[in-house]
Amino acid sequence: MEALRLARADKGLILWIDLTHPTPEETKSVLELLFEFHPLAIEDCVTLSELPKIEDYEDHLFMIMHSVAITSEKTLKISELNLFLGKEFLVTYHREPIPGVTTLKERLVKGTAQQARGADRLAHQILDQVADSYLPVVEVLTEDMEEVEEKALSGVRREDLSKRILRARRRLSSLRQALRPQREVISRLARGESKLIRALMLPYFRDVQDALARVDDRLQGCNDRMMVAFDVYTNRSAHEANEGIKVLTALTAVTIPPVVIGSWYG
Repeated sequence: MEALRLARADKGLILWIDLTHPTPEETKSVLELLFEFHPLAIEDCVTLSELPKIEDYEDHLFMIMHSVAITSEKTLKISELNLFLGKEFLVTYHREPIPGVTTLKERLVKGTAQQARGADRLAHQILDQVADSYLPVVEVLTEDMEEVEEKALSGVRREDLSKRILRARRRLSSLRQALRPQREVISRLARGESKLIRALMLPYFRDVQDALARVDDRLQGCNDRMMVAFDVYTNRSAHEANEGIKVLTALTAVTIPPVVIGSWYG
Protein backbone atom coordinates (compact mmCIF):
# COMPACT_ATOMS: atom_id res chain seq x y z
CA MET A 1 0.00 0.00 0.00
CA GLU A 2 2.87 2.38 0.67
CA ALA A 3 4.02 2.07 -2.94
CA LEU A 4 0.50 2.87 -4.11
CA ARG A 5 0.36 5.93 -1.85
CA LEU A 6 3.62 7.20 -3.33
CA ALA A 7 2.39 6.57 -6.86
CA ARG A 8 -0.91 8.27 -6.02
CA ALA A 9 0.97 11.33 -4.77
CA ASP A 10 3.10 11.57 -7.94
CA LYS A 11 1.10 13.93 -10.17
CA GLY A 12 3.32 13.08 -13.13
CA LEU A 13 2.09 9.49 -13.26
CA ILE A 14 -1.01 8.02 -14.85
CA LEU A 15 -1.96 5.34 -12.33
CA TRP A 16 -4.03 2.30 -13.28
CA ILE A 17 -4.99 -0.10 -10.49
CA ASP A 18 -6.79 -3.25 -11.61
CA LEU A 19 -8.60 -5.16 -8.85
CA THR A 20 -9.59 -8.69 -9.89
CA HIS A 21 -11.71 -10.54 -7.33
CA PRO A 22 -10.31 -8.43 -4.48
CA THR A 23 -10.77 -9.28 -0.82
CA PRO A 24 -12.90 -6.98 1.36
CA GLU A 25 -9.69 -5.68 2.92
CA GLU A 26 -8.18 -4.85 -0.50
CA THR A 27 -11.41 -3.20 -1.57
CA LYS A 28 -11.49 -1.00 1.51
CA SER A 29 -7.79 -0.15 1.31
CA VAL A 30 -7.96 1.02 -2.31
CA LEU A 31 -11.48 2.39 -2.76
CA GLU A 32 -12.06 3.93 0.68
CA LEU A 33 -8.67 4.71 2.19
CA LEU A 34 -6.41 5.41 -0.78
CA PHE A 35 -8.80 7.16 -3.17
CA GLU A 36 -11.68 8.10 -0.84
CA PHE A 37 -14.28 7.48 -3.52
CA HIS A 38 -17.88 8.50 -2.93
CA PRO A 39 -19.63 5.98 -0.62
CA LEU A 40 -22.51 5.54 -3.08
CA ALA A 41 -20.05 4.69 -5.86
CA ILE A 42 -18.34 2.13 -3.64
CA GLU A 43 -21.70 0.63 -2.70
CA ASP A 44 -22.62 0.30 -6.38
CA CYS A 45 -19.22 -1.19 -7.14
CA VAL A 46 -19.39 -4.03 -4.61
CA THR A 47 -23.02 -4.86 -5.49
CA LEU A 48 -23.80 -6.69 -8.72
CA SER A 49 -25.79 -4.53 -11.12
CA GLU A 50 -28.02 -5.71 -13.95
CA LEU A 51 -27.58 -2.53 -16.01
CA PRO A 52 -24.61 -0.38 -17.04
CA LYS A 53 -24.59 3.18 -15.67
CA ILE A 54 -22.43 6.26 -15.19
CA GLU A 55 -22.30 8.69 -12.25
CA ASP A 56 -20.35 11.94 -12.06
CA TYR A 57 -18.89 12.75 -8.62
CA GLU A 58 -17.02 15.89 -9.76
CA ASP A 59 -13.48 14.65 -9.05
CA HIS A 60 -14.14 11.17 -10.43
CA LEU A 61 -16.51 9.27 -12.69
CA PHE A 62 -17.94 5.91 -11.74
CA MET A 63 -19.04 3.53 -14.49
CA ILE A 64 -20.56 0.07 -14.58
CA MET A 65 -20.00 -1.72 -17.87
CA HIS A 66 -20.71 -5.24 -19.10
CA SER A 67 -18.28 -7.38 -21.07
CA VAL A 68 -19.73 -10.43 -22.83
CA ALA A 69 -18.53 -13.81 -24.06
CA ILE A 70 -19.84 -17.15 -25.31
CA THR A 71 -18.79 -20.10 -23.15
CA SER A 72 -17.71 -23.51 -24.45
CA GLU A 73 -21.28 -24.68 -23.73
CA LYS A 74 -22.57 -21.95 -26.10
CA THR A 75 -24.17 -20.00 -23.24
CA LEU A 76 -24.00 -16.22 -22.92
CA LYS A 77 -21.74 -14.95 -20.14
CA ILE A 78 -22.01 -11.32 -18.99
CA SER A 79 -19.26 -9.98 -16.72
CA GLU A 80 -19.48 -6.73 -14.79
CA LEU A 81 -16.63 -4.23 -15.02
CA ASN A 82 -16.54 -1.22 -12.69
CA LEU A 83 -14.39 1.81 -13.48
CA PHE A 84 -13.39 4.81 -11.36
CA LEU A 85 -11.91 7.51 -13.59
CA GLY A 86 -10.07 10.55 -12.26
CA LYS A 87 -7.82 13.14 -13.83
CA GLU A 88 -4.65 11.13 -13.24
CA PHE A 89 -5.89 7.67 -12.34
CA LEU A 90 -8.09 4.77 -13.35
CA VAL A 91 -9.26 2.00 -11.04
CA THR A 92 -10.94 -1.07 -12.51
CA TYR A 93 -12.80 -3.57 -10.34
CA HIS A 94 -14.19 -6.93 -11.42
CA ARG A 95 -14.99 -10.23 -9.76
CA GLU A 96 -13.60 -12.46 -12.51
CA PRO A 97 -10.98 -12.07 -15.24
CA ILE A 98 -12.16 -10.04 -18.23
CA PRO A 99 -10.29 -10.93 -21.43
CA GLY A 100 -10.23 -7.37 -22.79
CA VAL A 101 -8.67 -5.99 -19.60
CA THR A 102 -6.15 -8.84 -19.43
CA THR A 103 -5.20 -8.34 -23.08
CA LEU A 104 -4.66 -4.61 -22.65
CA LYS A 105 -2.49 -5.09 -19.55
CA GLU A 106 -0.34 -7.63 -21.40
CA ARG A 107 0.04 -5.31 -24.39
CA LEU A 108 1.01 -2.38 -22.16
CA VAL A 109 3.61 -4.49 -20.36
CA LYS A 110 5.06 -5.73 -23.66
CA GLY A 111 4.96 -2.25 -25.14
CA THR A 112 2.75 -3.31 -28.06
CA ALA A 113 -0.14 -1.05 -27.04
CA GLN A 114 -0.18 2.72 -27.39
CA GLN A 115 0.97 4.22 -24.11
CA ALA A 116 -1.87 6.08 -22.43
CA ARG A 117 -1.08 9.80 -22.18
CA GLY A 118 -3.97 10.45 -19.88
CA ALA A 119 -6.36 8.48 -17.71
CA ASP A 120 -9.21 9.22 -20.12
CA ARG A 121 -7.22 7.66 -22.98
CA LEU A 122 -6.60 4.57 -20.86
CA ALA A 123 -10.32 4.39 -20.05
CA HIS A 124 -11.07 4.63 -23.77
CA GLN A 125 -8.75 1.72 -24.53
CA ILE A 126 -10.52 -0.44 -21.97
CA LEU A 127 -14.00 0.55 -23.13
CA ASP A 128 -12.94 -0.14 -26.71
CA GLN A 129 -11.95 -3.66 -25.64
CA VAL A 130 -15.33 -4.08 -23.93
CA ALA A 131 -17.10 -3.02 -27.13
CA ASP A 132 -15.00 -5.47 -29.14
CA SER A 133 -16.11 -8.31 -26.83
CA TYR A 134 -19.57 -8.13 -28.40
CA LEU A 135 -18.38 -8.94 -31.92
CA PRO A 136 -17.53 -12.67 -31.47
CA VAL A 137 -20.80 -13.13 -29.57
CA VAL A 138 -22.78 -11.54 -32.39
CA GLU A 139 -21.04 -13.83 -34.90
CA VAL A 140 -22.04 -16.92 -32.90
CA LEU A 141 -25.63 -15.72 -32.54
CA THR A 142 -25.79 -14.91 -36.26
CA GLU A 143 -24.57 -18.38 -37.21
CA ASP A 144 -27.10 -19.96 -34.84
CA MET A 145 -29.87 -17.79 -36.26
CA GLU A 146 -28.97 -18.71 -39.85
CA GLU A 147 -29.04 -22.42 -39.00
CA VAL A 148 -32.45 -22.11 -37.32
CA GLU A 149 -33.71 -20.01 -40.22
CA GLU A 150 -32.59 -22.61 -42.75
CA LYS A 151 -34.27 -25.46 -40.88
CA ALA A 152 -37.46 -23.49 -40.34
CA LEU A 153 -37.72 -22.57 -44.01
CA SER A 154 -36.75 -26.01 -45.33
CA GLY A 155 -39.98 -27.60 -44.18
CA VAL A 156 -38.13 -30.65 -42.89
CA ARG A 157 -39.31 -31.38 -39.34
CA ARG A 158 -36.22 -33.10 -38.02
CA GLU A 159 -36.47 -31.51 -34.62
CA ASP A 160 -38.61 -29.26 -32.51
CA LEU A 161 -37.17 -25.80 -33.18
CA SER A 162 -39.44 -23.88 -30.82
CA LYS A 163 -37.21 -24.31 -27.75
CA ARG A 164 -34.10 -23.45 -29.74
CA ILE A 165 -35.70 -20.32 -31.20
CA LEU A 166 -36.93 -19.17 -27.79
CA ARG A 167 -33.49 -19.81 -26.27
CA ALA A 168 -31.85 -17.77 -29.03
CA ARG A 169 -34.33 -14.92 -28.49
CA ARG A 170 -33.58 -14.93 -24.76
CA ARG A 171 -29.87 -14.60 -25.51
CA LEU A 172 -30.55 -11.76 -27.92
CA SER A 173 -32.73 -10.04 -25.33
CA SER A 174 -30.08 -10.36 -22.60
CA LEU A 175 -27.40 -9.04 -24.92
CA ARG A 176 -29.42 -6.01 -25.96
CA GLN A 177 -30.39 -5.35 -22.33
CA ALA A 178 -26.68 -5.04 -21.54
CA LEU A 179 -25.81 -3.16 -24.73
CA ARG A 180 -28.36 -0.35 -24.84
CA PRO A 181 -27.61 1.31 -21.47
CA GLN A 182 -23.93 0.87 -22.31
CA ARG A 183 -24.46 2.90 -25.47
CA GLU A 184 -25.89 5.70 -23.33
CA VAL A 185 -22.83 5.62 -21.03
CA ILE A 186 -20.48 5.96 -24.00
CA SER A 187 -22.73 8.62 -25.52
CA ARG A 188 -22.41 10.78 -22.42
CA LEU A 189 -18.63 10.44 -22.53
CA ALA A 190 -18.59 11.24 -26.27
CA ARG A 191 -20.66 14.40 -25.73
CA GLY A 192 -18.06 15.77 -23.34
CA GLU A 193 -20.41 16.05 -20.38
CA SER A 194 -17.58 15.44 -17.91
CA LYS A 195 -14.61 17.72 -17.38
CA LEU A 196 -12.52 14.57 -16.87
CA ILE A 197 -12.75 13.76 -20.59
CA ARG A 198 -10.49 16.00 -22.67
CA ALA A 199 -11.80 17.44 -25.93
CA LEU A 200 -9.15 15.60 -27.93
CA MET A 201 -10.58 12.27 -26.70
CA LEU A 202 -14.18 12.91 -27.76
CA PRO A 203 -13.76 11.54 -31.32
CA TYR A 204 -12.34 8.31 -29.88
CA PHE A 205 -15.33 7.81 -27.61
CA ARG A 206 -17.63 8.57 -30.55
CA ASP A 207 -15.88 5.78 -32.42
CA VAL A 208 -16.73 3.36 -29.60
CA GLN A 209 -20.29 4.70 -29.64
CA ASP A 210 -20.54 3.99 -33.38
CA ALA A 211 -19.18 0.47 -32.89
CA LEU A 212 -21.84 -0.32 -30.29
CA ALA A 213 -24.53 1.15 -32.55
CA ARG A 214 -23.46 -1.21 -35.34
CA VAL A 215 -23.63 -4.15 -32.95
CA ASP A 216 -27.12 -3.10 -31.85
CA ASP A 217 -28.24 -2.88 -35.48
CA ARG A 218 -26.96 -6.39 -36.15
CA LEU A 219 -28.75 -7.72 -33.09
CA GLN A 220 -31.97 -6.06 -34.24
CA GLY A 221 -31.53 -7.74 -37.62
CA CYS A 222 -30.97 -11.11 -35.96
CA ASN A 223 -34.07 -10.63 -33.84
CA ASP A 224 -36.21 -9.70 -36.85
CA ARG A 225 -35.04 -12.71 -38.84
CA MET A 226 -35.54 -14.98 -35.84
CA MET A 227 -39.12 -13.75 -35.52
CA VAL A 228 -39.76 -14.50 -39.21
CA ALA A 229 -38.31 -17.99 -38.77
CA PHE A 230 -40.47 -18.52 -35.69
CA ASP A 231 -43.61 -17.42 -37.55
CA VAL A 232 -42.81 -19.72 -40.47
CA TYR A 233 -42.13 -22.61 -38.11
CA THR A 234 -45.31 -22.14 -36.05
CA ASN A 235 -47.46 -21.66 -39.17
CA ARG A 236 -46.01 -24.80 -40.71
CA SER A 237 -46.56 -26.70 -37.47
CA ALA A 238 -50.16 -25.47 -37.30
CA HIS A 239 -50.74 -26.48 -40.92
CA GLU A 240 -49.35 -29.95 -40.29
CA ALA A 241 -51.47 -30.25 -37.16
CA ASN A 242 -54.56 -29.30 -39.18
CA GLU A 243 -53.69 -31.90 -41.79
CA GLY A 244 -53.38 -34.44 -38.99
CA ILE A 245 -56.78 -33.45 -37.64
CA LYS A 246 -58.30 -33.86 -41.12
CA VAL A 247 -56.88 -37.38 -41.37
CA LEU A 248 -58.09 -38.21 -37.87
CA THR A 249 -61.55 -36.85 -38.71
CA ALA A 250 -61.67 -38.97 -41.85
CA LEU A 251 -60.65 -42.08 -39.92
CA THR A 252 -63.24 -41.33 -37.26
CA ALA A 253 -65.93 -40.90 -39.90
CA VAL A 254 -65.06 -44.32 -41.28
CA THR A 255 -64.96 -46.07 -37.93
CA ILE A 256 -67.96 -44.46 -36.21
CA PRO A 257 -70.81 -46.19 -38.14
CA PRO A 258 -69.88 -49.76 -37.15
CA VAL A 259 -69.62 -48.67 -33.54
CA VAL A 260 -73.00 -46.96 -33.66
CA ILE A 261 -74.65 -49.84 -35.48
CA GLY A 262 -73.08 -52.30 -33.09
CA SER A 263 -74.43 -50.37 -30.17
CA TRP A 264 -77.83 -50.04 -31.82
CA TYR A 265 -78.22 -53.70 -32.45
CA GLY A 266 -76.39 -54.79 -29.35
